[in-house]
Amino acid sequence: MKAIRIKQFGGPQVMQLTQVQVPEPKPGEVLVKNFFVGINPVDYKIREGQYPQVTTDELPLTLGREVAGLIEEVGQGVSDFKKGDRVFAMLGADGAYAEYSCVPVEHLARIPAGLDWPHAAGVPLAGHTAWQALVEHGRIEHGQKVLIHGGTGGVGHFAVQFAKVKGAEVYATASTESLPFLNELGVDRAIDYKTERFEAICKDFDLVIDLIGGDTQARSWQVLGEGGRLVSTLTMPDAHHPQAAGKTGTRFTAAPRGDELAEIAGLIEAGNVQVFIAKVFELNEAEQALDFLAGEHVHGKVVLRVSE
Repeated sequence: MKAIRIKQFGGPQVMQLTQVQVPEPKPGEVLVKNFFVGINPVDYKIREGQYPQVTTDELPLTLGREVAGLIEEVGQGVSDFKKGDRVFAMLGADGAYAEYSCVPVEHLARIPAGLDWPHAAGVPLAGHTAWQALVEHGRIEHGQKVLIHGGTGGVGHFAVQFAKVKGAEVYATASTESLPFLNELGVDRAIDYKTERFEAICKDFDLVIDLIGGDTQARSWQVLGEGGRLVSTLTMPDAHHPQAAGKTGTRFTAAPRGDELAEIAGLIEAGNVQVFIAKVFELNEAEQALDFLAGEHVHGKVVLRVSE
């Protein structure tokens, strides 16, 4: 099968389209024939050796963490899924930029009716990250005020919609040209980070979701009220910051969970959440796709077409 693999860490030049053996599903796994796969910032961080959970001991590896396709084969002990099921999943390890991937059954969910392959491929990792940021780590509740930094990207556009589903009052930051997309997502207030200071607009918020890091994260302590929570996907918030007293901060890495993905799928099927695709690339254009993701203000997700 075709796969995009790296043998060493580095820039785009280390990505190689190669032929490898189709993997065999272990007990408790299924083999998925991938139709589309999603790409995420973590992919180029892994490629560059900037993701601490992936070391040289794991090389060579196939990039990618999101798949959408048909079950080709089921491993021993799998009874809840069968060959031919339309499924999607976040992979806990390498393996998405390929024609086939093995997926543990507990990470798997059925694709909701009406969702096509490219949109399905854009859901798993980004959806899990947004959901776990808000629900598990942010402990979001109805009526709370939430600020989401980077509300138009892959994770951000899900976070905005999930927060609205949970009944929160949602503010989000984006660039000037991205404000119409934020409003389309249903934010209560779109903040132009180029011309506005979010800390001058947001006061006594319950939760901040930080998808940007750096100075944006540090300034976010100011908008939280007593007991407020700052949740980041990037770096651990500084608990010793002068304005962090009485508030909590955390950093997390999303984990694949099939039951959670099924819940997200239900929201999509009910029409409460939409998946937005910014651009589709071919598998052999993975290098250009990651450059596009890293260099543009992407609205929603970028995906790769593997087969149809």
